[in-house]
Amino acid sequence: MIFSRPTQEQAIALAAMFQNCELVADLAHKGEADTDCLEFAMGALLNQNPDSLEELYGPTINLTIGINSMAASMGDNSSSPLSHRPEVMRYVISILYLARKMSGNKRMLSKIANGIEQASRQAQHFSVTHDNVYGNIASLYQETVSTMRLRIQVSGSGMYLQQPAIAQRIRCLLFAAIRSAFLWQQLGGKRSHLMLQRKAMAKLLPSL
Repeated sequence: MIFSRPTQEQAIALAAMFQNCELVADLAHKGEADTDCLEFAMGALLNQNPDSLEELYGPTINLTIGINSMAASMGDNSSSPLSHRPEVMRYVISILYLARKMSGNKRMLSKIANGIEQASRQAQHFSVTHDNVYGNIASLYQETVSTMRLRIQVSGSGMYLQQPAIAQRIRCLLFAAIRSAFLWQQLGGKRSHLMLQRKAMAKLLPSL
């Protein structure tokens, strides 16, 4: 076979990426995003050693936004209640590229792992959505991901993007999306799946 078949596990990891990118777009355009989804994203980011996808993401309903977004972007648009936002796919493609490049930078990955572990310990004393946790992970993003040649340009309202608290949350969500991108690659996700097998991938999405 020239192309390997995508799997449902890959589709779930990709849906998690789409969900985080949708939340980035919400914050950038509206200055707010679903608080439960933010908490879910932060929890998944800080869970660095899950035993399974189910332990990491929980039931399918937790990825409703991501599944709908992915269906709108890659499948039959008419079947998704979520309007397609072009920048979300741009974020997804950029994040997959960054994750692939970062995978060869052992020093950066070690720094990220140590920073996430420290933030996880901090979250145990406060919460995964405490301002200090957001701030520390956002700083880690700037010290690592933001030093890459490709930098993700977030589209939105300057009124919101210039607010430090919103900017911190956006960086945390991008980090969470990168975390899912690494998982997608570990599960065998390939560029051909995204570029040439979009509809096949979308059809693997679990029903809500």
